[in-house]
Amino acid sequence: MSRQNPRRPGPPRRPGPARRQPAAPPAQSRLIALNKPFDVLTQFTDDQGRATLRDFVDIPGVYPAGRLDRDSEGLLLLTNDGRLQARITDPKHKLAKTYWVQVEGEPSVEQLEQLRAGPTLNDGPTRPAEVERIAEPVLWPRNPPVRFRKSIPTSWLAITIREGRNRQVRRMTAAVGLPTLRLVRVRIGDWELGELQPGQWRELSC
Repeated sequence: MSRQNPRRPGPPRRPGPARRQPAAPPAQSRLIALNKPFDVLTQFTDDQGRATLRDFVDIPGVYPAGRLDRDSEGLLLLTNDGRLQARITDPKHKLAKTYWVQVEGEPSVEQLEQLRAGPTLNDGPTRPAEVERIAEPVLWPRNPPVRFRKSIPTSWLAITIREGRNRQVRRMTAAVGLPTLRLVRVRIGDWELGELQPGQWRELSC
């Protein structure tokens, strides 16, 4: 009868990383609509002295639900609820975002169709968008003003997308030969900018 060697105890197992528990929802969820001014960073701190959200929103515990470029204006949502933030920003929800876009030049039918179809950018094709020409909207003056070229006309478009790549709308218009001069976000899902002036905010129902 063969004799079996007793198993030697191996090194003790190290405990694996603890599973991160989802943060409990806040006692009171808050959702804030801010009209982010031009040249303001979508963050609350900056070590270079640039304007940030802290200059306009003095509400502890809220943070941006998504981003808006420094050189863009308009609707920015802020919340203290991580689950709500994820619902607003997660691409799988395909939340529609509408922008009023001032472009250089007179868009042709072909250029508008290219935008609607979704032009291909350096990071791949974009999804189809809703695009229409609109009359120049009544907006607050931008500071500093937009730089125009006197010999080239400008036009306004309403563009609705359902994804959120970096500087996507600007890259889309540039890809079809219509550089963006000014960009104002006016809607995210069912939430609208409304009558808010630059730097103003209001509380929304979640």
